[in-house]
Amino acid sequence: MTTSRAISKIEELIPQRSPIMMVDELLEVVGDECTCRLVVREDNFFLEEDGMMAEPGVIEHIAQSASAFAGYRAVADGATEPPVGYIGEVKNFRLNRRPRLGDVLDTTICMGATVGGVTIITGTTLAGQETIAETQMKIFVRED
Repeated sequence: MTTSRAISKIEELIPQRSPIMMVDELLEVVGDECTCRLVVREDNFFLEEDGMMAEPGVIEHIAQSASAFAGYRAVADGATEPPVGYIGEVKNFRLNRRPRLGDVLDTTICMGATVGGVTIITGTTLAGQETIAETQMKIFVRED
C-alpha cells in the first residue's frame, strides 16, 4: 500500500477532534510505515507558557500518528469511520528535546505485529533533521 500524496483531511482518519488533535496531515504511506506531520502552533493544547510542548503532547502526537495510519488502512479497506485505539503501553520513550512553537514535527510510524487486537508500533519524531523523540507503544484498537 503506497500513497505519494498528503492527506490533509485528517479528520477522516482519526477520531480525535479539537482541541486535542495532534496530527495535521498524513504525508506518506509505504508498506508498514507512514509519516505524519504536526506544526506546533500557539493554540496547541500541550503548549506550555515557555513556548515548548509538554512531554505528554509528544507521546500523544506519536499515538495519533499511529491512529492516522490505522485510519488510512481502515478507509482503504472500506470503513466509513476511523477506528478508535488506546495506548496500552509506552516503552523506551526518549525525548531529546521538547518541541518549540513553530516546529514542524514529522513522525514516522512503523507498524509491527498485531496479537489479540494489540499492535506494537515504533515512532520516531523529527524537527527538521533533528530526532527529538523515539518510542515503542502497544496500541489496542477497539473492535465494534
